[in-house]
Amino acid sequence: MPEGEKTRQCKQEEQQQQKEEEREGLIEFYSSYQELFQFFCSNTTIHGAIRLVCSKKNKMKTAFWSVLFFLTFGLMYWQFGILYREYFSYPVNLNLNLNSDRLTFPAVTLCTLNPYRYSAIRKKLDELDQITHQTLLDLYDYNMSLAQSDWSTLSTRKRSSRSLLHHVQRHPLRRQKRDNLVNLPENSPSVDKNDWKIGFVLCSENNKDCFHQAYSSGVDAVREWYSFHYINILAQMPDAKALDESDFENFIYACRFNEATCDKANYTHFHHPLYGNCYTFNDNSSSLWTSSLPGINNGLSLVVRTEQNDFIPLLSTVTGARVMVHDQNEPAFMDDGGFNVRPGIETSISMRKEMTVRLGGSYSDCTEDGSDVPVQNLYSSRYTEQVCIRSCFQLNMVKRCGCAYYFYPLPAGAEYCDYTKHIAWGYCYYKLLAEFKADVLGCFHKCRKPCKMTEYQLSAGYSRWPSAVSEDWVFYMLSQQNKYNITSKRNGVAKVNIFFEEWNYKTNGESPAFTVVTLLSQLGNQWSLWFGSSVLSVMELAELILDFIAITFILALRWFRSRQQLSPPGPPPVSHDNAAFQDEAPGLSAPHRFTIEAVVTMLPSYNSLEPRGPSRDGEGALPGP
Repeated sequence: MPEGEKTRQCKQEEQQQQKEEEREGLIEFYSSYQELFQFFCSNTTIHGAIRLVCSKKNKMKTAFWSVLFFLTFGLMYWQFGILYREYFSYPVNLNLNLNSDRLTFPAVTLCTLNPYRYSAIRKKLDELDQITHQTLLDLYDYNMSLAQSDWSTLSTRKRSSRSLLHHVQRHPLRRQKRDNLVNLPENSPSVDKNDWKIGFVLCSENNKDCFHQAYSSGVDAVREWYSFHYINILAQMPDAKALDESDFENFIYACRFNEATCDKANYTHFHHPLYGNCYTFNDNSSSLWTSSLPGINNGLSLVVRTEQNDFIPLLSTVTGARVMVHDQNEPAFMDDGGFNVRPGIETSISMRKEMTVRLGGSYSDCTEDGSDVPVQNLYSSRYTEQVCIRSCFQLNMVKRCGCAYYFYPLPAGAEYCDYTKHIAWGYCYYKLLAEFKADVLGCFHKCRKPCKMTEYQLSAGYSRWPSAVSEDWVFYMLSQQNKYNITSKRNGVAKVNIFFEEWNYKTNGESPAFTVVTLLSQLGNQWSLWFGSSVLSVMELAELILDFIAITFILALRWFRSRQQLSPPGPPPVSHDNAAFQDEAPGLSAPHRFTIEAVVTMLPSYNSLEPRGPSRDGEGALPGP
């Protein structure tokens, strides 16, 4: 063969061998687990792993370092578990910030504490007073004088089967001994030496089930009984606007904010069944009051009339006014956050604003706007926890009793409870109220706290107003300007001052106590503590796991192929006349031609990394033609 052709052939063989080596270098695997772990322990950056190789001639040291290595791994991952558990508990830090800025003055609601005898229901209220007078006379031998009642009409008035007296007789007020009453609280104290209890009877529609709504105090029992019938009278009004009889000038004698006089654009009016006419100041979002300075002269100052004129004595047993401070676009729940103002007293109320901002999502069970709460908001205001709780009760009331409670907003398609239409609604209401207080309805569980809340911490101070030396000219000026002509002067007026105590307001915020950055930092600290390694060491460990899986798969596949080769041959093939099938059969019966070694290259030992000798090169050369 010519010399040039031999040279060209050798170059081709060298190029082919080089390509084969490059191809095998991309898919190289280890031939055994021992070789895999030996290579890993000799080259990894994880501290202590090389001791498993260096000490292989000393079995005691090898065992010691093996136990220590895996024990350290276990302790490290135990610490990892603690860190992950703390991270997924979503702890928070409480941040307290003090802010100084011009403060938006809150809304202030003031009620007369005087349920009014509205002209639309005056006749029915007079009839209820007459029935109550007779009831008190029978129970306590007390003769109640009511100037509003015309007793001569009691016997001459013609009543139908659905008159007020008929329904009152269905729910009579009775006095019984404690032993004869059921469903009484265990801590009910004794009333007197005879241990009498007083209450009224409530029965189901078919009168098969009745219970006594009993009270240890006769005053509470009479007020609750009277209020029950009073609500029924209010519910019979087809138009609630008939009760809208605002008399602002006769209740608010003077109104001043920041030394400026208030006008009608600064307040709104609504009627409360028990607290009478109520007026909310600074509830108009288009023109809110702001306080640039703290102090009594930079707040709201009111002079109010506290005389109970044309009032309902069986429904209201206190005199004065009731005031509540709340945020804009929130309803005034006078039973929860209000307090009474005493007649003849100047009440100075200082406020401190406090905001609470909670983290939502996984950090707390708060809600942003109530859209994710399974309770319909019946109020035309933003979501609050009390709004949700009352809406939940009202919806359950409509569902269970077929009508709505008069104190709460009316759901769509429902009507207020009235015993002329819903005979046993009182029985259903008091049963439902007991379940509501025991959280059987789940309202307290469903209604979550809002993520952002604004509260006002109040503190009050009291002083006599007007003073003894100034009361003459003060009352004279009130009589000239406001037609003030009350005989008992001191019990007829009161003064209220509401202002910010300080310019600063507090914000309570939450921030994550264990973030992703903190988690990674803690994991890195633990890894460095136990192994003194880095992120690349973690990648080496991941590479070890992947190589282990790959070798397991290759060895399993090799074992499966070897089992097929050692399996006994099957029955001889049936002869065919077609020679093509006979020629093809031997090729199908030789699976040993394809082995896993065709795609697997064993890694060289560490001695192979040294320079190769001529003999090895000679062994690797291909013979010539």
